[in-house]
Amino acid sequence: MLTYNFTEIGSDSMYEYLYRCIKDDILHGVLSAGTKLPSKRIFAKNLGISVITVENAYGQLMAEGYIYSIPKKGFYVCELKEIYMNNMISEEEDMEEDTQTKLISMDQEEKEYFADFSNNQTDTDVFPFSIWSKTMREVMNGNQEQLMTNAPGAGIMELREAIVKYLKQFRGMQVKAEQIVVGAGTDYLYGLLVQLLGRQVIYGVENPGYHKIAKIFEQMNAPYCYIDVDQDGVSAQKLEEKEVDVIHISPSHHFPTGIVMPISRRYELLGWASRKEGRYIIEDDYDSELRLTGKPIPTLQSIDVSDQVIYINTFTKTLCSTVRISYMVLPEPLLRKFYENLGFYSCTVSNFEQYILARFMENGSFEKHLNRLRNYYQNKRDRIMEAFREKPLGERITITEEDAGVHFLMKIHTEKKEEDMIADVKKKGIKLVPISQYYQGEKKHFDNTYVMNYSSIKMERVQEIASKLLLALT
Repeated sequence: MLTYNFTEIGSDSMYEYLYRCIKDDILHGVLSAGTKLPSKRIFAKNLGISVITVENAYGQLMAEGYIYSIPKKGFYVCELKEIYMNNMISEEEDMEEDTQTKLISMDQEEKEYFADFSNNQTDTDVFPFSIWSKTMREVMNGNQEQLMTNAPGAGIMELREAIVKYLKQFRGMQVKAEQIVVGAGTDYLYGLLVQLLGRQVIYGVENPGYHKIAKIFEQMNAPYCYIDVDQDGVSAQKLEEKEVDVIHISPSHHFPTGIVMPISRRYELLGWASRKEGRYIIEDDYDSELRLTGKPIPTLQSIDVSDQVIYINTFTKTLCSTVRISYMVLPEPLLRKFYENLGFYSCTVSNFEQYILARFMENGSFEKHLNRLRNYYQNKRDRIMEAFREKPLGERITITEEDAGVHFLMKIHTEKKEEDMIADVKKKGIKLVPISQYYQGEKKHFDNTYVMNYSSIKMERVQEIASKLLLALT
């Protein structure tokens, strides 16, 4: 039976000390691979400590990959030859190799989270591989000449017409194919907009908001400022105060707060845009298709009578994060300027992908996929909500904004600081990102509120994730 002396544990807690003792024995070969560890109850009795102390120590060792469990059989030591060798290398013998090992370990650590709530990658279970591959074969066999012909800078007409039809049927938007510009991701489209609208205007970015927008403006040498978001979103008054000319917003589902901009505020912003020539609203509708309850929120563009809303959307949320196809709908007053000044650009999405997506939309496969996708995410969300709201974890957290998209907000009720909370859950193999990271300036009212992106979370792990979160709170 393993035994350890608890008389000199220093500043460590009981479970941390036990965890370190077992870890050291594993790294130094005292406990070899495949060795079965004592049961939690027997181990606790032998050491004169509580079962929960042993449970927490085992949990930490499992999260870091030192031990594994077999249901109804017990806990066993993992095969750790490489880790053992890396730990035996002294800095004096090989400083460079040690540094490389640490960098590799950091890279591996990012890939080994039991649950990563910062990851927006698509679960492989929901991508329609069979239908997509069938569509691909049809396109390859029937569109060979078109596939080898260079596409217009704004994208092939077949895809733009398919997008127009989709926007009319499902978003209530009346637009023309000439207004559609297809590009490889919204990042590229934002760059085009800066070139189109100019660097003499002031761009507004929501605060809190999506980090990349400000970075793109900065790299394009475009002047920008942050506009604080209130309970209804961005206000026209703040835009006037900061003399903003172009504002980027996500009114149907603000990221990361989840705010849905009310109709009164929408008309207020449209009024602001119409009062001065050269003002535009960039409407980012990034996940409108994934509203899980109620009808989709109408777009700002669909109620714009002044032609001053630039609508942007992407297929990365509805297909997968690696399908880099996005599009924007330009107001008609900007079309001539776009084609005269930027029409020389080549389309950044390959013909192959454009024709496949166009066929996928035209034959009804995209609509069927969206229905299946919403059901899948609704079931996943419901399972997470059920597990997280069970006592005692449910008494320690508050969940909000879970009715749309693939993220929700989770407020943890604890006296711990955010950085300590993040470190504690990381030890359990869980990655959390606080909403404060998306906010510029004062962040106190966001303490311990986390943006929980669940798109890549494995459903079979949900119950264990809830257990690990609870352990991190104790």
